[in-house]
Amino acid sequence: MTTTATITLGNWQGLLGHGAAPRELECLLAIAGGASGKEVARALGISEDGVKKRMMALGTKWGVTKRTALVAEAFRRGIISPAATALALLMAIHGMIGDDQMLRVRRGGNSGERKIETRIATRRAECALAVA
Repeated sequence: MTTTATITLGNWQGLLGHGAAPRELECLLAIAGGASGKEVARALGISEDGVKKRMMALGTKWGVTKRTALVAEAFRRGIISPAATALALLMAIHGMIGDDQMLRVRRGGNSGERKIETRIATRRAECALAVA
């Protein structure tokens, strides 16, 4: 079993070991999150020129010159992704393999939803009769 080291910055997650140094990946994640060069420098505690150099080094490695193209290339290579995607995937997988039947998402088309709605309506009617 292999483990992959990740860096999470804001709402973005990046994979180490795929052609980007850790500081380059941090800068890229911040830029993917919409931060300017000054904001990235302030957040990471480096100079703005340091951010520019990291982006230039990464662009040279990947053959890309613009920051937006760097983010797009990182998506294409599967190096960065929104952290919410990982959480949604985890929740979907847990719903499929979870042991607790009550926590599973049960959707079998229209007929399945009708059955659940019928059960709920029946329970409500039974509760109303018990109270009355």
